[in-house]
Amino acid sequence: MELENRFTVPVGVDEAWKVLLDVERIAPCMPGAVLESVDGDGFAGKVKVRLGPMSLTYRGKASFTEKDERAHRAVIAASGREAKGAGTAKATITAALEERGAETLVRVRTDLAITGRPAQFGRGILEEVAGSLIGQFADALAAEVSASPQSTPAPGEAGPVDAGPAAHAPAATTGPAEVNLMKAAAWPIVRRALPPLAAMLLVLAWMAHRRNRRPERTA
Repeated sequence: MELENRFTVPVGVDEAWKVLLDVERIAPCMPGAVLESVDGDGFAGKVKVRLGPMSLTYRGKASFTEKDERAHRAVIAASGREAKGAGTAKATITAALEERGAETLVRVRTDLAITGRPAQFGRGILEEVAGSLIGQFADALAAEVSASPQSTPAPGEAGPVDAGPAAHAPAATTGPAEVNLMKAAAWPIVRRALPPLAAMLLVLAWMAHRRNRRPERTA
């Protein structure tokens, strides 16, 4: 299935492009994600999600397959498998950046293929859940970018303090420990159920009205 999402970040397109390519910086903004290693354009990690009483952990790898700095377009190929189960997930994620004054619009297209228990939700619910998660990611990313802008110090000002090699050692980064997909999907499920439920209630009301108006038989 193909999912389309968009969000804005409060920086110019050139800065947003640098942020997009900084996996260690953006990974903590993704709900339920843990970044475990980075090797050049490739990285590995896990995502923990909850489906009602069911908890799932996906482990996988991803890599940048395209980086077009002039067009501000990047493509990521990712694949993962349930840590305890047979479910799999594969995705090709294309992000395109568009300058909007002091902000940047990020368009994300995800070609997703999943197997196992999450597949039961269907395309409609997954679209709603993806939109909710992207919204949480965008809010966290905007807050992170605003709180720690990557700016060049002016002449005479001190730059960032380099704490030595230890400051640059790889470290696992993480977002929230777990993201509840049922919570994210609850309103979409209810919203989809309302039209048929309303139609059923109307039919029942009409039948009751007909029954009440039916004349009684006389002996």
